[in-house]
Amino acid sequence: MLRMNIILMGLPGAGKGTQAEKIVEDFEIVHISTGDMFRQAMADKTKVGLDAKSYIDKGELVPDEVTESIVEERLGKDDVQNSGYMLDGFPRTIDQANALQTIAKNVNKPIGGVIYIDVKPEVLVERLSGRYICKNCGATYHKVYNPTKVEGTCDVCGGHEFYQREDDKPETVKNRLKVNIEMNTPLIDFYDKLNLLHKINGEQEIDDVYKEVKKVLQSL
Repeated sequence: MLRMNIILMGLPGAGKGTQAEKIVEDFEIVHISTGDMFRQAMADKTKVGLDAKSYIDKGELVPDEVTESIVEERLGKDDVQNSGYMLDGFPRTIDQANALQTIAKNVNKPIGGVIYIDVKPEVLVERLSGRYICKNCGATYHKVYNPTKVEGTCDVCGGHEFYQREDDKPETVKNRLKVNIEMNTPLIDFYDKLNLLHKINGEQEIDDVYKEVKKVLQSL
């Protein structure tokens, strides 16, 4: 079993979730998302978990130092020590990235590579804003990837009325991507300068994307 510590990055809709599943299956690595870490720390009622809960319960953002403590706590656990980790959703800022470098050294699990699933924003807009839903039965379709068999007619109930959720509308999607691009760009530069960044073309078929990912991981 390969022991490695990586960060998985990509804009919404880039296919990170699908690639993460394949990586976990092949490399038996611990997949750690920010949400999972918070839930675990709160369920375990650790000091930092309770700290985080006090902010979340008030609807406030959890401060960096609390998030960083949770990351350090999680990376020190036995499953990570035995197999390595794949971080997903952390870091989000340069301050967090700097803190992570220190945390990873402290727990003796330095980052070996950063996989960035690279997809052009206009492709992501098409992917993310193509979803529509049958008003009658709630069946979900996609203009490009999963259209109805007969145009304008739901495959499930035969209904003809469809709608888009606010989240799926092109303007909302563009705004969401803009925020994420602004957040990701400094991080990409940060890891590039450290020679840790591996950009993968995420516009290929899913299996072809994974072939590239796998090649990078085997080289780490």
